[in-house]
Amino acid sequence: MKSFYLPLLAATLLTGCNSSSTSGTAETGATSAAALLTPCPWRGELAAQGQKIPFLFEVKTEAGKPVVYLINKGLNGEERLRCDEISAAGDSATIRMHVFDAALVVRADGKDKLKGTWVKYDSKTPYRVPLVATAGTQPVIEKDSGESFGVAGTWQTTFTDETGKSYPAVAVFKGGYPVATGTFLTTTGDYRYLAGKAVALELELSTFDGSHAFLFKARNVGNNKQGVPVLRGDFYSGKSGHETWTATLDPKAKLPDADTLTYLKKGESRLNFKFPSLVKGSTISPTDAKYRGKVVVLQVLGSWCPNCMDESRFLAPWYEQNKARGVEVIGLGYERMADYDQAAARLKQMKERLNMGYDVAVAGVANKDSVAKSMPQLAKFLAFPTTIFLDKKGVVRSIHTGFSGPGTGQYYEEEKAHFNRTVDKLLKE
Repeated sequence: MKSFYLPLLAATLLTGCNSSSTSGTAETGATSAAALLTPCPWRGELAAQGQKIPFLFEVKTEAGKPVVYLINKGLNGEERLRCDEISAAGDSATIRMHVFDAALVVRADGKDKLKGTWVKYDSKTPYRVPLVATAGTQPVIEKDSGESFGVAGTWQTTFTDETGKSYPAVAVFKGGYPVATGTFLTTTGDYRYLAGKAVALELELSTFDGSHAFLFKARNVGNNKQGVPVLRGDFYSGKSGHETWTATLDPKAKLPDADTLTYLKKGESRLNFKFPSLVKGSTISPTDAKYRGKVVVLQVLGSWCPNCMDESRFLAPWYEQNKARGVEVIGLGYERMADYDQAAARLKQMKERLNMGYDVAVAGVANKDSVAKSMPQLAKFLAFPTTIFLDKKGVVRSIHTGFSGPGTGQYYEEEKAHFNRTVDKLLKE
């Protein structure tokens, strides 16, 4: 999907901060970072587009070293993204962002305060966003006075970018004040965990996963002619992305069928590709002996893609539980760099961190045109991730665009059930 997401949490994490530094020798980077990163809850703010995009994280000490957990709170509980690649140089610490090619580079700014930059290393142009952080238990979005308004429910939504191009979405919100949670589902995936508040007719939700930072703002502008509440607002994505959005309360709101959006060209029934694997010098093709006579699931993914991370977290344990049934999974990785070694390194890290026991190939560069060229049998490609189901004869039987992840609550359960039904049907044939 487009690429966004992460944390908001107005609940208590821990009580108080532990100001003592981690034990170890003063010469080590880990110890220097530990002295800088006080083990306790923290609240950060990214400064972008004249907005403050808040997020929560927690610093813990594990095996004598600091570990940072980015915290996401949404419709379906809480997620904690573990960031354990932390180094120090001079007066700064660099916190690598989980599976993503990004980092927080921070230094002390007074007692229990940090100042620094969010850096995305895989961006085509320099990507740096200022940030500040304060130690201690705090709400992700600061409280203010006023009555909560009725934001809970399902909303038919339209986003419009600055060129005037629009796309549909379904918004799902819960709560209000002091805590509102929710997400947006689109035809290309979901915006994952969102949390914030809905008070005095104003809605504010945000998320940050280390690679994407989102801030959604809206105002209840009253009822339309049918007497249905309407929201209008802005969507800020990272350093420069901006869209407007309008939502109408509608319990029947839905998106187009995700199995109809991506399809094969007329006359085509198979995908003919041979991509380099993560083992240099070897290749992966659906016609390889390993896959013959089996149901094969192709996962079009990228290590930079949060929805792909969500799908991989589902597929990894699913594959281990089901591979003996005669089913294989192949990840087709499209990365933001064209160089094989760099792309393979990013995909290897993703594979290791998410325990992806299935095969992964380096398929190309992360854009729709690259996918179309590498798999020319596809008539239309819209989103990362896209899941393609091959029957035991290697024939494409279904193509599913996007993935509704755990941040979507009941939609995630429906997504998993639909996946299992599709595979079960093909296995029975």
